[in-house]
Amino acid sequence: MTTMTEVAASVREFKMPDVGEGLTEAEILKWYVQPGDTVTDGQVVCEVETAKAAVELPIPYDGVVHELRFPEGTTVAVGTSIIAVAVAGGGAAPEEAPAAPVAAPVQEEAKPAAPARTPVLVGYGVSTSATKRRPRKGAEIPAQEASAAVQAELNGHASAVQSRPLAKPPVRKLAKDLGVDLATVTPSGPDGIITREDVHAAVAPAPAPEPVQVPEPAPLSPAPVTYDTTRETRIPVKGVRKATAAAMVGSAFTAPHVTEFVTVDVTRTMKLVEELKQDKEMQGRRVNPLLLIAKALLVAIKRNPDINASWDDAAQEIVLKHYVNLGIAAATPRGLIVPNIKDAHAKTLPQLADSLGELVSTARDGKTSPAAMQGGTVTITNVGVFGIDTGTPILNPGESAILAIGTIRLQPWVHKGKVKPRQVTTLALSFDHRLVDGELGSKVLADVAAILEQPKRLITWG
Repeated sequence: MTTMTEVAASVREFKMPDVGEGLTEAEILKWYVQPGDTVTDGQVVCEVETAKAAVELPIPYDGVVHELRFPEGTTVAVGTSIIAVAVAGGGAAPEEAPAAPVAAPVQEEAKPAAPARTPVLVGYGVSTSATKRRPRKGAEIPAQEASAAVQAELNGHASAVQSRPLAKPPVRKLAKDLGVDLATVTPSGPDGIITREDVHAAVAPAPAPEPVQVPEPAPLSPAPVTYDTTRETRIPVKGVRKATAAAMVGSAFTAPHVTEFVTVDVTRTMKLVEELKQDKEMQGRRVNPLLLIAKALLVAIKRNPDINASWDDAAQEIVLKHYVNLGIAAATPRGLIVPNIKDAHAKTLPQLADSLGELVSTARDGKTSPAAMQGGTVTITNVGVFGIDTGTPILNPGESAILAIGTIRLQPWVHKGKVKPRQVTTLALSFDHRLVDGELGSKVLADVAAILEQPKRLITWG
């Protein structure tokens, strides 16, 4: 008959990993397995959404799903167990399994167990001691002294654990960010674990003395706590939308934005797009105005490299980038994301077309990785696809400039001394005025416009 200890030892816990850089939590979007299903090493078991992207998580071992710890739609802290898998042939016991009683005798080659009352957290477990053997017969150490030594060692482990406040990694990070010493925090969680609420309570200002109540005439009625669901729909702000909102607010109130505009005749560029679609080298590749505008911006940056920079506020330095990671704003069902093409400056036109095609299709499928959205230097946003003439785009945090493309439409235009219908668009360039002055921003925008008016400059300037 299988004992309870053997059953516990055959269950392995898979914890929520940090799928980004320093992320503390993720939302479980979808489970691909259910209890009783067989899983293999590397099989995707669920999809989660972080503040940066949706990511599929593979299981790192073979076995049978024992339990799903959380339902879909739950936000889980990094390091928390999300699925238990029964592993054939036994395996590591889950960290939540109770420790052996202190009074248990010390077995040969066995390590002393921690007291059962001390909970073990991820990464902060009781440190194991060196292997101890039972004294051989005829040993000079009396039994009472050996027992006392073992008890003293166990007490030493307990003291070491108790001297360190119990808290999960996300709570420790929160305390560090807020400057709170966990040793001064009163825990309210089970087994003396410090929670997020405990940390926030430690930094909350002390309540002011209750003022003397003075009667006031006809107080206003409090706002209703409910709303008509037939007339309103409320959507929780989380994941990509929450991260985007915070980033845009931070950018708008940190970097001094300046936006310049230019209206340009792109008739020749549109003709070149049609010619490239028939080119054998471009067959099967995504060829559209965005491709040539992206190439024009890369050429303009090459001619004016100082615009490809960032502002290091801590060091009070301007950081010039000798590479261009070109961001492309993409609207997805989960919100606006800005993945970027790494080292776009070094790509040929066919290579740039391939990268654009892969970027767009991956974003539409919701499979953009967090790494693809990090390290951007300059961004393009194409508001023209929505029929918009232009806009004043907000900088992506950490970047120096963003180019907005308006819709391309037939308009009356003076061409060679005569008014003719020409294909025209308006470009808008926003830039960080701390490191890009009006002259530099104007030169970049003028170069982009000149290339789009005369695409042959791609050859002579690029």
